[in-house]
Amino acid sequence: MAELKEGKKAPDFTAIDQNGKKIKLSSFKGKKHVVLYFYPKDMTPGCTTQACDFRDQHKKFKNTVVLGVSIDSTERHQKFIEKYDLPFTLLADTDKKVVQKYGVWQEKKLYGKTFMGIVRTTFIIDKTGTIQKIFPKVKVKIHIEEVLSALKEIYKA
Repeated sequence: MAELKEGKKAPDFTAIDQNGKKIKLSSFKGKKHVVLYFYPKDMTPGCTTQACDFRDQHKKFKNTVVLGVSIDSTERHQKFIEKYDLPFTLLADTDKKVVQKYGVWQEKKLYGKTFMGIVRTTFIIDKTGTIQKIFPKVKVKIHIEEVLSALKEIYKA
């Protein structure tokens, strides 16, 4: 797979949301921008902080759809949404097709162990389906400000 780059078309995909509904990325084309964020696991400290930051700033995402993606199940996503009152869609990529398509399923190291997992990454995709911004190896503490700042720049253009 070719490495994804800003200015290139975002790979289309269909995934299942927390309610079991099929969501197709290209269905947002022409309507809204998409913030597509990949995170390792529901209910873990960093992922909870990131999701709650998106929740707390959700009103600032005008004309933008926020989609979170992990390999967790729809049931786990539903619990995560209910527990933290998340106002956006979480996609269950249990077969890892989307994470592989976006190149975020990578080898990771933790406590001397090597394993495969999601590298926290966010893509901003515009109304034409083009990747406007990629945030690789996201740092949770500053990420929401980075995303909102990038969206302001994109909307100005």
